This record gives sequence, C-alpha cells and structure tokens, in this order.
Amino acid sequence: MASFAVQLIISLLFTNIRHSPPDATLIVPTENHDGDVGSEEVPRVEASDPNIRKLLLEKIGNVRKQLNLVIRGKSDVIDSVLIAMLAEGSVLLEDVPGVGKTTLAKSVAALIDLSFQRVQCTPDLLPADILGSSIFQPGAGTFEFRPGPIFCDLLIADEINRASPRTQSALLEAMAEGQVTIDGQRHDLEQPFIVIATQNPSGYEGTFPLPESQLDRFLLRLSMNYPDHDNEVELLLDQPTDDPNFRLDPAMHRDDLVRLQRIVRDAKVDRKVANYVVELANATRRDSRLRVGCSPRGSKMLLRAAQARAVLLGREFVVPDDIQELAVAVIGHRISLRSVSSGAEEATHVISELIEQTEVPV
Repeated sequence: MASFAVQLIISLLFTNIRHSPPDATLIVPTENHDGDVGSEEVPRVEASDPNIRKLLLEKIGNVRKQLNLVIRGKSDVIDSVLIAMLAEGSVLLEDVPGVGKTTLAKSVAALIDLSFQRVQCTPDLLPADILGSSIFQPGAGTFEFRPGPIFCDLLIADEINRASPRTQSALLEAMAEGQVTIDGQRHDLEQPFIVIATQNPSGYEGTFPLPESQLDRFLLRLSMNYPDHDNEVELLLDQPTDDPNFRLDPAMHRDDLVRLQRIVRDAKVDRKVANYVVELANATRRDSRLRVGCSPRGSKMLLRAAQARAVLLGREFVVPDDIQELAVAVIGHRISLRSVSSGAEEATHVISELIEQTEVPV
C-alpha cells in the first residue's frame, strides 16, 4: 500500500511538470550564506523575448524620466550613467563640489532598487575600511570575516582622489575582476557590481591624482558642470528633494538590470562599425599631440558602451552615432597628452577633432 502511494505521488509530480505553462517559474532549492536552505525563482522566459525586452525598456525609460525630475537639465549625464550600468561598467564623475554628483548616484541606486554603500574617502581611509577584514573570535578560537562596504550592488566612493594611493588601489581588483582577495582568500562580488566615484578637480588642495591603471577601470569619465539659469531656479524652488525624508520608489529591480545587461551583450555590431572603432583608436595612436593613445581595451569598452546606448534608445544594433557620442567619455581618460600642463579639456578637444577627421562608414 505504501509503495502504491509513493508511485502515485511521483506520477502526479511528473504530470504537473509536463503540463506547467511555458512562462512559469521554476523554484529551485538554494543555500544562502548562513547555510539555510531557501528557494529562488528562476524565470523560464529569456530576456531576449520581444515582450520581455519591451517591458524592460519601459522600466529603464521610467528610471530616466524620474532621474530627470531629480537632477534637472542633465539628461546627457543621466543617460551616460545608465549606459555605463547597462554596459557593466563604472563611472567617474569629476567636477567641483555641490553640483549633484552624489545625489545622482544615490538616486540611481534607489530607482533600480540596488543595495548600495557610500564611502567618504579621506587621507586616513585604509583598504580594510572598504574591503573588510578578519576579526579574531576568542570564544571559537577562529577568525571571522566581516565584509566591508564593497560587498554591495552599487558602491558610491565620494571624493575618491582624497584617499591615499594605497586605498585607491584596493578598488582595482574589484572593478576589474568582480572579486576581492583578503588574507589570501578570494571573495566573489555579487552581480551587478558597479562603482560610481566622484572626484574633485586635481587642482584642489589635499587630493591624490588617480593612477592611469585605476582610471582605465572606469568605463566613463563624466563632468556634471553647473546648471543653466532656469534649471537652477527650479532647483531652488523644488522643496521635496531637499526634504531629509524624501525617498524615491524603485522603478525596476536589480534582476531587471541584469537582464538588460544580457540584452546589451547581444546588440548587433556590423563589421563596418567595428572597423570605425579601430580606425578612431588608431588615430589617437598616430596623433603627435598624444603620448599614449587608446588601448585595445579602450576600443572594446567603447564598443560595449555603444551597444548599451543602442539598447537604451530602443535599437537592436549599433550605429556610428553611438560611437561618436561616447568617444570623449570613454577615451578621454585613457589617453595621455604630451603637454604636462594640458588637462581634460584639451583631451576632449583632441578626440573631437579626430572624430571629425575619421571617415564615417555608410
């Protein structure tokens, strides 16, 4: 009798599996960090499905809309930050204090429902303050690892150039490999993992310029600049965003961002567009005003950012306009000028000239 009951239960289970709808979700057992067994929903529908793609694009469009209500008159900067996130890259926001760099980063984290941590960089900040450390437990006689703020979806590093070079380098492995190594043990970071760092101009007192290897890990370097007259008036009159209790409701989930990142990887790139990227990179290597041109990694990052822009604007393929719009933000911090006194403005001027001189594919 017991054997018959077992066979009946197995038969019913297989019947339910065979007749489950194609868009159902599969519940699989998982083990969390505490060792407890839970459950996780794994969607059967791929992000490449046209209906899912349309829904995801509507969600990211809603994020863009709400960000433009918080950060007024900076739609180009907002789009660039979202492009970096879709391309699985990090952002360096460089400008004077008080123009909304940190507000933008916090608003993005809230609207996409990302777990985020904020680190205020100072000269006495240690690498362990970011990565975490092992604490000795006398009762158990063992060391217990306590993760630092880097274990999150979005890390906001305020005034990163005020931290010492040793602490700045602590972010290098995390941004490049998606992992950190502490006391010889490797700890993987959850995906998505994005760093939005703010930086004051290097001329300000008490700053440490980021090394080239660290700058190269940022997909984009952006500048907020001052708002125009009308937008600054609206900013002064907009009381809700100054309220300490003001909160933004999530417009999408972190899993939606991961799905969009998969869609970005599949965006179509014509060979002519890839040739255009390489021609532009070669132009930086031949220019007599530059000591170091764009590296192959820079070319790859430019193309990935262009794929993200295409998806953000609702296209499934990359066009030369995507390359031209993002070239300055992607390549500007990856080249070195021969003149020591030249800065970001001169680099922007050089790249803009090279874009005009490089033949655009038809």
